[in-house]
Formats: sequence, C-alpha cells, structure tokens
Amino acid sequence: MFSLRRSATLLRRRSVTALIVLGAALALTVTTAPGASAAPDPTKGRPQIPEGQAYMGAGIRIHQGNPASEPSAGILAPTDGVQGIDVSHWQGAINWTSVRNAGIQFAWIKATEGTSYKDDRFNTNYTNAYYAGVIRGAYHFARPNLSSGAVQANYFASNGGAWSRDNLTLPGVLDIEHNPYGASCYGLSTTQMRSWINDFYNTYKSRTTRDVVIYTTASWWNTCTGNWTGMYSKSPLWVAHWTTASSPTIPSGFPYWTVWQYTSTGSVSGVSGNVDRNKFNGTRDRLVALANNT
Repeated sequence: MFSLRRSATLLRRRSVTALIVLGAALALTVTTAPGASAAPDPTKGRPQIPEGQAYMGAGIRIHQGNPASEPSAGILAPTDGVQGIDVSHWQGAINWTSVRNAGIQFAWIKATEGTSYKDDRFNTNYTNAYYAGVIRGAYHFARPNLSSGAVQANYFASNGGAWSRDNLTLPGVLDIEHNPYGASCYGLSTTQMRSWINDFYNTYKSRTTRDVVIYTTASWWNTCTGNWTGMYSKSPLWVAHWTTASSPTIPSGFPYWTVWQYTSTGSVSGVSGNVDRNKFNGTRDRLVALANNT
C-alpha cells in the first residue's frame, strides 16, 4: 500500500488536479447524436496525465493501479548489486553528484515521446549525469497510434537517443507499455504491434548501430504482442515488475532480464521525492560492456 508521502508526491509530480482534468474534458466535449452511444473510455475513472507527459510506468499505474505488493522505499527491495534509476522532468532538479555518491551506477533519462515531445529536463539531466560519472542513456516513450515505428525511432535518435562508445553511454530504450492516454494496446492488433516494434528496432539500429533496449511488462507484452518471441535474440529486456519477490515475472519470449525496475517508490539522495529504482542483472563490468557494445 502506498504511504501518505508517496501519495502526496504523486499528486505533486505525476498528475494534474481534478479541476484541470475536468476543464480539459469539458473543453473537448462533443455532442453525441440522439440514439448514438459514445465509445467507451478505457481510462475512465483512472488518474490522467497531460498529453506528452508520460513517464516510465505511467501506463502501468493507470491501467493496472498500484500493485499491493510493491515495496516501500528501501523495504524488502533488491537493493544489492548494480543499482540504477530512471527519471524524467517529473523528478525536477537532480543533484547527480549526490546520486552517484549514493551508489547509483546507471540511469536512463526520458528524452522523447511520440513524434514531437521532448522532455524539458533531458539536456540538463543527460549532461550532468555524465559529468557525475553515472553511466546514462536515453529513453523514448512509444506512441504506436501516432506514427510508424521508423518515424519515432528517427525522432528519438535525433533528439537524445544517439550513442557513442565512451564508457558512460548506454543504448537507447524503447519504453512500450500500457497506453496512459487510451486503449491499452493503442488500437493495434498483435500483428500490427509486432510490425511497429520491429520497424522501430530496425530504424534505431540503422541510426546508432545498437540494439534498442525494450522496457515493458509481462502483462502488456503478452497481451499486445501475443506472446511474441521475435525480439528475444535482439533486444535486452528491461522488465517492470514492482514486487518484493526475489525475481521479476518476465514476458513470454524473453529468456532472461537485463534490467529490472523493481519499484516506483524508491528514494535516492539527490532526488527530491520518489524515483523508480532498477537493478542490472550482472556486474559493473558487464554494465560497461553493455554501454560500449563489447
């Protein structure tokens, strides 16, 4: 169960007020013809976020709620091994030197979303993390209903998702999860979703030479791709599973996880409020090898 502190943080950083949501809904209201029924809203009654403001786990929270088993910060969490975080503008100003001194070795930072949104704190976070010695990379929040995978991969690669072999730059991440703005699978069939992901992967690799990391959940992947096995030999898996268990549930088609996001209620010195915590499945040497493609 979430603490009062976490609830306050979510209200402050990761949601809009009820009045803003109500105002936006009223502004977009259209008249339905007599006898016609409006299409069901799959996110009705769930917390909403402004367009373009998604973050890792936003879709999970909106479509699945907050798992009762999610650990509170620092309690029964797998805080051993190589630790990391992921952030966006929702975390506000970050002291990356403090983050590194707290034992955080890697971070992925939101760069882009869809075809036109760029996180307004990306440039600052990406640069400051580098100079603090944090091995960092960028992530793209996928919007498969807006354009082809190729269009979004190019947008990502041109706006923060590039890569260089410098010991401190990780390959980019495709954050593909429950749609926080509507239908969970973005209105795509499993065949269409597989094609979209493959399109993104191929374009990103042609631009950067790297295999894009895939961030997802077992439930979303199994449902929206139909238990697809087509990426297991290509992309490292970053699985989101907020639990106190000793290991995560991974999607069908992936033999193992490379990164595990084990909680969204973590805390780290240098970050105000809660932050997603992650564990790398290996030693620091292997993390550097992932960064350098060796």
